[in-house]
Amino acid sequence: MKIAMIGAGSHVFARRLIADVLSFPALEAAEIALMDLDADRLRTMKALADRMVLQGNKPARITATTDLTTALQGADYVTVSVRASDSRHHITIPERYGINQAVGDTSGPGGVFYFLKNVQAMVDIAQAMEICCPNALMLNYTNPMVMLSWTITDLTDIRYVGLCHSVQGTAQTLAGYIGVPFNEVSYWAAGINHMAWFLEYRHRGKDAYPRIYEAMQNPDVYESDIVKFETLKHFGAFVSESSVHLSEYLPYFRRTPEMIARYTNPRMWGVVDGDLSPEARWQRALARRAEQDAHLHEMAYGDAPIEMGRSHEYCTRIINAIETNEPYVFNGNVPNTHLITNLPPRAVVEVPILADGCGLHACHVGDLPEALAGLNRSNLTVQALAVEGYEQHDRECIYRAIQLDPLTASLLTLDQARDMVDELFAAEADDIPL
Repeated sequence: MKIAMIGAGSHVFARRLIADVLSFPALEAAEIALMDLDADRLRTMKALADRMVLQGNKPARITATTDLTTALQGADYVTVSVRASDSRHHITIPERYGINQAVGDTSGPGGVFYFLKNVQAMVDIAQAMEICCPNALMLNYTNPMVMLSWTITDLTDIRYVGLCHSVQGTAQTLAGYIGVPFNEVSYWAAGINHMAWFLEYRHRGKDAYPRIYEAMQNPDVYESDIVKFETLKHFGAFVSESSVHLSEYLPYFRRTPEMIARYTNPRMWGVVDGDLSPEARWQRALARRAEQDAHLHEMAYGDAPIEMGRSHEYCTRIINAIETNEPYVFNGNVPNTHLITNLPPRAVVEVPILADGCGLHACHVGDLPEALAGLNRSNLTVQALAVEGYEQHDRECIYRAIQLDPLTASLLTLDQARDMVDELFAAEADDIPL
């Protein structure tokens, strides 16, 4: 069995997946083919992976290459976590127009332009798979998840699933909020990536939503997830992803500095006390990345034991289920083949999926409550237009996508939105194939 890891120079992610592969008896003898365009990062990750194999006394074989075709040749599974550009323009230009994006990589003007910067690399990988490993399964972690998944499944015939950790991460967080062990919890969640709704959340088979509402009355709990608790209060369901990220998808929380301050708290993931500036967040991210680089280098070339615990990521659990025929259920992103019946049929949705020896089987959800579907559709329309803009090479679709973004529409006139998009196209001209 061969597992190709594309984007293997990532700080934390590749190390986590390698450890996960080595933790499963059915996978521990795999060839793990590391691929990254950054030769220095790749060299460090290869050294780290070799140490992990040695430390665990595993039979896995580690290879490394900067050539995509070499990595993909004969692969059975392909994990992807790439970034085509580190440009800040998709954050700083909207900020000048009054659009303060918390993350800016999956929704709104930042998300659309981040998609346009990443999409060609992702399509190239998928098309190379059609030649080098046509039966392989791509397990993609690259954002923006919906737009990239939509394009890949539109333009190629590869086996594909898009993965995120927001559903299982939120499920674990909710267990902590209501004070129960996570292994006693069951849930049913569906929607779109970063906006999947917990339609059921149970503790030992009993509806736990009353306990979630009760926990919300505790200020320490409420202030840890303000945006998601406000969304629960007004729309009736708890939602995946972090509060700071969700605030970008909706027009209710980020229109003014005062609103951002009202709905942001240092208890929330990704927030530092008094830090509301995108520039400050960017500088903090650069500092964190430098720290992670140094730590990775120390692990790769030092002699201290490496932490090898299994993570909560879906990827290798899916591969193990397929290889062993031991069923595993996870939430993944796939085309909406009548899975969520009141979301558009071409859309990419995030639904429960069963993995077993026959592959992946997406579960039928039916209709979402109409208010929740409406919030999903408000973002799917933006994403659909962005995908159409790339596929048809039509910039007008990009203007319209961003004009329809809920947060942008709450802040800018149509002319202002168009001016902002013009600036973004000019600033990102070297990285956007449009």
